[in-house]
Amino acid sequence: MLWVFSCAQPCCGVAFSASIAVSPDYQGPGSEVIISWSADSGKSYNVEAARDPRGKWALLNPQPIIGQGAIETYLHQTIDPIGFYRVGEVVVPWSRTFGGSGQDVAYSAQQTSDGGYILAGSTSSFGSGRDDAWLIKTDSFGNEEWSRTFGGSEDDLAQSVQQTSDGGYIFAGSTSSFGAGQEDAWLIKTDPRGNEEWARTFGGANSDSGSSVQQSSDGGYVVAGYTWSFGAGSFDAWLIKTDSRGNEEWSMRFGDTDYDWAHSVQQTSDGGYILAGWTCSFGTGYSDAWLIRTDSRGNEEWSMRFGDTDYDWAHSVQQTSDGGYVLTGSTFSFGAGEVDAWLIKADASGKEEWSKTFGGADPDGIRSVQQTSRGGYIVAGYACSFGAGSSDAWLIKTDPSGKEEWSTTFGGSLRDRAYSVQQTSNGGYILAGETESFGAGRFDGWLIKTDSLGNAPLPE
Repeated sequence: MLWVFSCAQPCCGVAFSASIAVSPDYQGPGSEVIISWSADSGKSYNVEAARDPRGKWALLNPQPIIGQGAIETYLHQTIDPIGFYRVGEVVVPWSRTFGGSGQDVAYSAQQTSDGGYILAGSTSSFGSGRDDAWLIKTDSFGNEEWSRTFGGSEDDLAQSVQQTSDGGYIFAGSTSSFGAGQEDAWLIKTDPRGNEEWARTFGGANSDSGSSVQQSSDGGYVVAGYTWSFGAGSFDAWLIKTDSRGNEEWSMRFGDTDYDWAHSVQQTSDGGYILAGWTCSFGTGYSDAWLIRTDSRGNEEWSMRFGDTDYDWAHSVQQTSDGGYVLTGSTFSFGAGEVDAWLIKADASGKEEWSKTFGGADPDGIRSVQQTSRGGYIVAGYACSFGAGSSDAWLIKTDPSGKEEWSTTFGGSLRDRAYSVQQTSNGGYILAGETESFGAGRFDGWLIKTDSLGNAPLPE
């Protein structure tokens, strides 16, 4: 059996094609295939590949390919109807930094419909204010296609971005340059080239912010964050629903007299919403990780708290394929060190099914989670217990029960962190964060593309 595919790689400088020849007695996992590489330059190579113990294709005898040094390449696959493994494309890992002489950071990244990536964060190197919200579009190899800044003379930032159904982008964050108070939640819609179509602020006289945004099934938007201007306490968790033009339809606040915060929101399969954050008003410790389920109008259906006597937080939540939820964050109450990364699986009613901690003696934390195509979980954050520097960006892959399958760190001698992760269409992963070890300035925005086992080079 033979499959043919092609890949034009700017990093190689030469387009090439590859054919995958499978012997008639091929039996599936564990069997070998012969990969014949033929470059347009006339060079050709034969390499053998087999599935490794983790279920991914790996080259058995890697050699220079089209003039490149020996590279470890992993092949993304899906199972065809007769049990063979169809090779989809070559996964080429890379990493890119973005920034100038100031402090720049990428908080959120998503693969776009054209195979490229959209990043959102903040920059003090470019724009009109002390910090401006920053939107960057790249191609599939992380090369910048365009970037835009948004803001005034004060501090403004974007914390969450999503491509919208019309091909444009929506991002949420906070602004001190515009709005009614010292800081307002901020929602901006752009066209596919990043040109602003409209912007909305939400807030009162005090500090209010948006941490997460998603386009809802009706074409509008849902934003989660916190408000100090409204509600019962010092800060309340805040859920805002808008129409397709960003006009508020309703908003809901959750909390009591202390500090309460929503950091992540997702619309659920039944049209309601799930929020994750933390609460100091309720629970057993100084702060507890907090999971809130609402109906389609934002009315609370239930809430659950996770933690013990110390500080515990949740930063990210996703509904899982079984109708339950997975959330990630950091915990002082459990684990091996001062602060440990924390992964919690809950059922459809929010009841904990299991939880896992990851880390060593120093502070470690997770900022983002996604369920992968095979039912496990990919999480990203930072590790001070492992790696090369004061903190490294950290990527952990688990099985469906939260058991670690592998983990890897990225960084140099200084502070490096990941804030966002997503599985990409070719089975690898895309991370967004910040790096002090590499790049042009004090901190640079950082985009890392890995293969299916988390391998990626450091920036040059």
